[in-house]
Amino acid sequence: MEITQRTLAEAWQRTTARHPLLDGVELPPVALSDDELDEWVECAEETEEGGLFLLLDEDGTVHGRHGLYREAFAVRDLEQVLYLIAESAIRGRGGSLEEVADALERIDPVWGRRFRTGGLDGTGTVEACGRDPLEGLAWIAGSWREQDPYTTLAFFRAAPGRSIDAERLALLYGADPAQVAAGTRLRDLQAVDGGRAHWDRQWESCCFGQAGGWTFLLYHDTPPGSFADTEAYDALGVKESVWLTATSAKAIYSFAYMRDGRSVDDDGGMLELIWYERGRAPYLRGGELDFLNRALRRAELDHPELTSTFQLYFHALEESLGLRLPRGDFAEGEVRAAYWRPHP
Repeated sequence: MEITQRTLAEAWQRTTARHPLLDGVELPPVALSDDELDEWVECAEETEEGGLFLLLDEDGTVHGRHGLYREAFAVRDLEQVLYLIAESAIRGRGGSLEEVADALERIDPVWGRRFRTGGLDGTGTVEACGRDPLEGLAWIAGSWREQDPYTTLAFFRAAPGRSIDAERLALLYGADPAQVAAGTRLRDLQAVDGGRAHWDRQWESCCFGQAGGWTFLLYHDTPPGSFADTEAYDALGVKESVWLTATSAKAIYSFAYMRDGRSVDDDGGMLELIWYERGRAPYLRGGELDFLNRALRRAELDHPELTSTFQLYFHALEESLGLRLPRGDFAEGEVRAAYWRPHP
């Protein structure tokens, strides 16, 4: 059945009549054009009212928006729309995410499971993680916000059954061939002149290696000539890549994911981590990055002790994509490292 303004209003009225927990919850404003929606959202932001707004397309697609620039969902299934409205309303009352999940479960067991899994279809595991969330990748989240140890954390993965040579990757980016050949470690760079020399040159260095099926390369700024040999880069067989970039002075922390030569972003442009708020999916529900929405919801429910959204986000990246960094190697200075090669 195609969704119309009338069918949506009647369905929401029936839903609130059946469930006391939704008593008094009004249907969010429904706009029929982008201009009308923008006008309502702007007025709401001026009065600091916020909340969920809906845009109904002629084909029956319902778009949910939080603020002027964040589309939360775009669905054509009436039951999913009703759930998303209820989720927003229950979450807006405050309380822990467990309390939100319990409330939705009392309304409808399917809705409770859907919230716990983070997906619109309600499928997926709901078992607790059972691991230390600050191992794997999330251990670096706190210092990374201050660009320590590096501004950019880049990860590369080949097709199943293949791997990307970390040394070749570092050399293509511009690592000093002599230091790569010598097997230089981070502790070797830090040992020179009691560490003072590395402090002065750390912006010219990189660390590299492999973990969790990914090849990683950490750096601040790349030297001139990086990627000059495109044929050699293509020969590495990169199928997926992830970049996490911190610019603390400007409070910009971005995430980029490439797969098979294209950006995976639901046409959302640059994806900033500051858009992520606990309990609210940062990416389009049901979109290409919905797997990360699901992983974030599980991280939130599994680890309420984590107060940092960056740690939760990094743990979700570990759970969904398998990204890891060897914490022990960094702590002991055993991770491979090099300065960029000298230029004439």
